[in-house]
Amino acid sequence: MTNKQLLTLLDSKCACADAREWVNGQSAKEAWEKCNRPDWLFWICGVLRVDRKQITLAACKCARLALKFVKEGENCPRICIETTERWVVGKATIEEVRKAAAAAYSAYAADAADAAADAAAYAAYSAYSAYAADAAADAAAAAAYSAYSAYADAARNKMLIACCIEIRKITASKFER
Repeated sequence: MTNKQLLTLLDSKCACADAREWVNGQSAKEAWEKCNRPDWLFWICGVLRVDRKQITLAACKCARLALKFVKEGENCPRICIETTERWVVGKATIEEVRKAAAAAYSAYAADAADAAADAAAYAAYSAYSAYAADAAADAAAAAAYSAYSAYADAARNKMLIACCIEIRKITASKFER
């Protein structure tokens, strides 16, 4: 896809001005490979209708990156991610996912200051936004948000890049054309 075609697609899907400006001059492949914004990658996956289970799995991978910041003894984020991953492969029900998501959100609301995973949380929530009705992607977001707090920009940027790498790995087949 040429830059002109990409810009036309972004315009037709009401992409934000920052994304359209950033893409200017790049082919779709270049933009995809260089982008360090998980929210933008998840958004384009949604626009291109990447399989929701792939998106959910990528969101889980991003959320897993945040687990190292979760307070010791707080298992809700990990359980939520694991339950969501089991749903992706047909080994958990959507009701189990919703229950795990609710617990993870509760953990986040109760003690957000003890964690540090803004980037993973944002990435996972972006996956949910791409498929707003998808409870499994929502659960991945819940897991990441339960590991959320502010931390140094350098750590945040490192997490964003790691999330983008995970998204590209999982969705590679869609973008190899």
